[in-house]
Amino acid sequence: MLFLEITLLVVYGLCLLFVLGFSLTQFQLTRLARRAYRQGLAPEPPAPAVWPRVTVQLPLYNEVFVAERLLDACAALDYPTDRLHIQVLDDSTDETVALVAARVAYHQARGLHIEQVRRPDRQGYKAGALAYGLTHSEAELVAIFDADFVPQPDFLRRTVPYFQHEPRLGVVQTRWGHLNEEYSLLTELQAFGLNAHFHVEQLGRNAGGHFINFNGTGGVWRRSCIEDAGGWHADTLTEDLDLSYRAQLRGWRFHYLPHVVAPAELPATLDALKSQQFRWTKGAAETARKHLRNVLRSGQPLSTKLHATFHLLNSSVFVAILVMALVSVPLVFVRADLPELKPVLRVASVFLLAFVPLVYYYYTAWRLDKPTAPRWRFAADFLLFLSVSMGLTLHNARAVLLGYQGRQSAFIRTPKLGLVKRTGGWRGRRYRTGDLLDGLTFTEGLLTLYFAFGVGAGLYLGDWGLLPFHLMLTVGYGIVFLYSVRHRA
Repeated sequence: MLFLEITLLVVYGLCLLFVLGFSLTQFQLTRLARRAYRQGLAPEPPAPAVWPRVTVQLPLYNEVFVAERLLDACAALDYPTDRLHIQVLDDSTDETVALVAARVAYHQARGLHIEQVRRPDRQGYKAGALAYGLTHSEAELVAIFDADFVPQPDFLRRTVPYFQHEPRLGVVQTRWGHLNEEYSLLTELQAFGLNAHFHVEQLGRNAGGHFINFNGTGGVWRRSCIEDAGGWHADTLTEDLDLSYRAQLRGWRFHYLPHVVAPAELPATLDALKSQQFRWTKGAAETARKHLRNVLRSGQPLSTKLHATFHLLNSSVFVAILVMALVSVPLVFVRADLPELKPVLRVASVFLLAFVPLVYYYYTAWRLDKPTAPRWRFAADFLLFLSVSMGLTLHNARAVLLGYQGRQSAFIRTPKLGLVKRTGGWRGRRYRTGDLLDGLTFTEGLLTLYFAFGVGAGLYLGDWGLLPFHLMLTVGYGIVFLYSVRHRA
């Protein structure tokens, strides 16, 4: 029995160390980003004498609610018409096809070089569509926008000039904005997390000379970089992260522009968010499985290898937190049964120290995004975001483990519903999938009760150390469970 109890404690401690390592890398990236902001961003380069040819690729699959908005926004891009080519890579199987055809015809009549590209099949999903589009383009640069994006008219004029004097510059990535951040609590929490990535993490990596990633959309590629790195691959669910690492391992540079914003729509329902999270977390694990060894064997500086390791393994944090959470409830009883282990068990009680660096990371991003908001709002937003993130650990940990196992999955795109204002409703819109209460959702409900039991056990035994952890887990899993049921009703 003692062996089992010590094993639980060791497992908890190892997971805690991994989370702490991840948190410390984010802390370091925050310092790099803050220093970059203090020094001031470099001025934008002058416009080239001759603008290069650009193909704007718009991969679509059954996006009836947002396709026309995307096409109209890209048709309004302020760029020499004779140098601009817009490809609508339409793999749709519903009425999106007819909507796109009509809109393409309208803009063609206005003199734009825009075309609807249809493939014989959907092989390779998004990666396959992007690769297929390149075979029908001769442009030097390739901009990519997903269906939910609404690029500003000056997007190309603010990004393309960076390529003219740096022949090894492979990608210019911009910051995502949020069209519907205030739509609901769910979209507000998503914006809170994404802002940290775009305001802090991407800039910190870039400023420190470390690997960053193309975010799949809202960026511009040099075509020769894509080709030199081996082109788009469909063997992971994050074709963007995969190609980013292959390109940077071959010596291509990436540049991140935090001051150029590409607005997009956040998923408004939890099933849509889960499909996005599954793709991101499983794809990150697949990319780590594919490239981590190459990174460690590369000639990159040790600091870059370290940051790249945690970058590729960041989705594994969900596995570590899930294991910590499951083990933490029995630890409440271990502490009561074995008072002689109290000095060691105090380590388990200070789990929050592993999250302290994340406060600095998220607060920096939050303050950049909301410079006049009262500080108490950050505390509320951060705790709720952390709780809901914990509530997604079962779903995301499953995706991560499938990725490390090399199990293939279909590319399930994140459906967007064209909802921007709070008055818009998602009910009656298509793309809601799954049963009202599938096995995963049912288990999330059970875990809500399990962690609530941990709260009760801590109160009964007078053990306050893990109480905050169990409270956040209970709230997080409860919210995820309730939203999952509500958005499938």
